[in-house]
Amino acid sequence: MQERFPELGLVKEDFIEMPWTESVLFINGISNETSEALLERNRSLLPPSFKSKSDFVHEPVPEIALQGLWPQLLEVDEAISAHQTFIAYGGMMDEISETETPFPHRKGTLYKIHYNIGWQEEENIRSQRYISWMRKLYSYMGPFVSKSPRAAYVNYRDLDIGRNNDDGKASYKQASVWGRKYFKNNFDRLVSVKTKIDPENFFKHEQSIPPHFH
Repeated sequence: MQERFPELGLVKEDFIEMPWTESVLFINGISNETSEALLERNRSLLPPSFKSKSDFVHEPVPEIALQGLWPQLLEVDEAISAHQTFIAYGGMMDEISETETPFPHRKGTLYKIHYNIGWQEEENIRSQRYISWMRKLYSYMGPFVSKSPRAAYVNYRDLDIGRNNDDGKASYKQASVWGRKYFKNNFDRLVSVKTKIDPENFFKHEQSIPPHFH
C-alpha cells in the first residue's frame, strides 16, 4: 500500500488480518461475537428492511467523481446503516472469460460496487426517503461504471431494473432488460437451458429467466 497508494498514509498497524468468517461479522458491526453467530439460522446480519443496488467498474473512477460522493454519503443519518462497498476483482478472476460460466463479470472487471441502506421496523415510515437516497447515489455513479448494458450483480436482486409480470411470466424482450445486466450475452444460453428444462415456467420469481416462447 505504501508503494502503490502512498497518499493514503497507511502503515502495517492500520490493517487487521482475520479469517473470512470473522470479516463478515466485522463488516456487519457484530465483531464482538465469535464466528459461531453465523450458525444461527434465524438470525439476519442485515436490518429487517433494506435496499441494495450494484455496479461493475471497468475503468478507474476519476478522483473528482470520488470527491463528489462524500456530500451524498453524509446526507444519511448516522443511525441508519448505509454504505457503498468497493469489492476488488482482478487476479484469478481475470483468467476466466465472460462465457466460461453463466456469471460473466470476471475478465476486465476492476471491482464491484455494492450500495446498501438498511433500517429498523420503526423507520418504515421513512422508507421511501431512504430508497430515494439510494437511487440518487446510483444515478450519480452512472457515468463512471459499466455501460451497454449497465451491469448488475445477480445476488443483489434489484427490481428497479425490471421485473416479471404479476403472474410471474415475462416475454424474452422484457426479461432481456435485467437478464443482460446480470448475465450479459450468457442470458441467451440461460434462456435456452430454461426452455429445455422448464418449458412451462413452473419455477419463477420476479426476475426469473423465462422460456423463449413467453
